[in-house]
Amino acid sequence: QVQLVESGGGLVQPGGSLRLSCTASGFMFSRYDMRWYRQGIGKERELVASVSRAGDSTNYGDSVKGRFTISRDNAKNTVYLQMNSLVLEDTAVYFCNARSFLFGTEYWGKGTLVTVSP
Repeated sequence: QVQLVESGGGLVQPGGSLRLSCTASGFMFSRYDMRWYRQGIGKERELVASVSRAGDSTNYGDSVKGRFTISRDNAKNTVYLQMNSLVLEDTAVYFCNARSFLFGTEYWGKGTLVTVSP
């Protein structure tokens, strides 16, 4: 059974930090590009960050560049999102996504809520 389970969300003050984790099971994690998306209330889902299968290539949305860092540990089947200097606009549900163009498959987690509030 394929699962992507996010954790690490919560309430944080502006300027604070959080580290999200997403642990995968049921598929060949190291063969999948991994992404973090987020969706705020009344907003469209947006791509936050992505990391290649080997972890040697990353990309970030403009709104998080320089503040967020995506990484992965293929031995632990886990992808991380380190979020620093959080601002109110970072409030959203954060989703983990796994995608393989080779296999033509894509999986989503259920999300973890991040709330940035004074």
